[in-house]
Amino acid sequence: MSAPSSTGAGPGLARLNNMPRPELVKQLLACLDVQRWANEIADRRPYRSDEELYEVADRAASDLTEDEIHSALAAHPRIGQRSTGKDTAASWSRREQSGVDADDTQLAVELAEANEEYERRFGHVYLVCASGRSGRELLEILRSRLDNDPTTEMRVVADELRKIARLRLARVIEA
Repeated sequence: MSAPSSTGAGPGLARLNNMPRPELVKQLLACLDVQRWANEIADRRPYRSDEELYEVADRAASDLTEDEIHSALAAHPRIGQRSTGKDTAASWSRREQSGVDADDTQLAVELAEANEEYERRFGHVYLVCASGRSGRELLEILRSRLDNDPTTEMRVVADELRKIARLRLARVIEA
């Protein structure tokens, strides 16, 4: 998944480069709730371009441990269950899941049942980069992933976390 590309340092990147470290780390943890990842990105400043920032973020997320994946998963609501929190991550999650029609009760039931089946099978919430996808599409993806073995599914989840982190990192730059 690609993020917006920039060859120079725009005002958003300059703001990120100059942000107090604790504030930046907090925003980065809203992108991917993995302390090592957030620290690495914060510590590698300043960035000369958006592309350089995305490369560092991708590299830092390329070797997520199983514990880090589970930590990050804990920050994500189930697909179809909108987060009610007021923090940045909750707001982004609601935006990312906007394609799930909250008024479609049949879809809500199907998602709830499929989420339960997924969690029984894998022991964690179903995670997918939901941005731009409909509820039916997300349900179809969930059902197809039920055929994965646990090792394969953990790799898929790690990849989905990286996609979400990249999208959210773009929002940090744009803010």
